Amino acid sequence: MPIENHVTVNGERRNFPAGTTLTGIIEALSLPPERVAVELNRTIVKREFWASTPVNSGAEIEIVQFVGGG
Repeated sequence: MPIENHVTVNGERRNFPAGTTLTGIIEALSLPPERVAVELNRTIVKREFWASTPVNSGAEIEIVQFVGGG
């Protein structure tokens, strides 16, 4: 089992410990979970499944942040 997973996040190659979940990636990137949407390998993953969704090496993740304004 690899020690690190090589993952692409918003087009940038990054490394995360093996077994990291989507929640772990959001936390590692210091993103507010209530203000982002996540796509894993071209499939949108609902927030309720982030903690149980492991991210494997080679995965492609797109994270969109919602910004309020007025």
